[in-house]
Amino acid sequence: MSAPSQALPELAADDFTLFELPRRFAQSAADIDTRWKDLLRQAHPDRFAAQGAAAQRVAMQWSVRINEAHQRLKDPLKRAAYLCELLGAPIQAENNTAMPAAFLMQQMGWREALDEAPVLAALEQLHDEVMQARREALQACESLLDVQQDAPAAAQHVRSLMFIERFLRDVETRMDSMDPR
Repeated sequence: MSAPSQALPELAADDFTLFELPRRFAQSAADIDTRWKDLLRQAHPDRFAAQGAAAQRVAMQWSVRINEAHQRLKDPLKRAAYLCELLGAPIQAENNTAMPAAFLMQQMGWREALDEAPVLAALEQLHDEVMQARREALQACESLLDVQQDAPAAAQHVRSLMFIERFLRDVETRMDSMDPR
């Protein structure tokens, strides 16, 4: 391999192409990690030391690009959002905050339960409930993206997942701050 650009896909290739993975939501974490390590080995700047500083800079750009792609592909929420964008249904979380009424009511109920949780056991129960909602939303994303190929509907679920993940962090922060007695 004489330069990173000769052995790897185009720098501008999408993450799935870069990692030689099918463009779908369902992915094996092991496959993503294996491909990530292979790509990093191919693009490591030390492999290009004899070719000079310019080749090493290109290799460094590749390493950064590979790591960014890995971060997107390994995280189910980021992968779903990225796939929606590739399929022409950008998430636009900053501009599109509309949510179904039932989801908003659920969020309000969870927030109230978090605020009123008297003991760690109550928080753990809430955490389990929210984790189940997260699993269901991820399953819906998989079905919408991989089976039904409905990226706009999947984008709505991704926006919901963003709320759920943020709330999970709030629950976990509260759990960490409580005395386990």
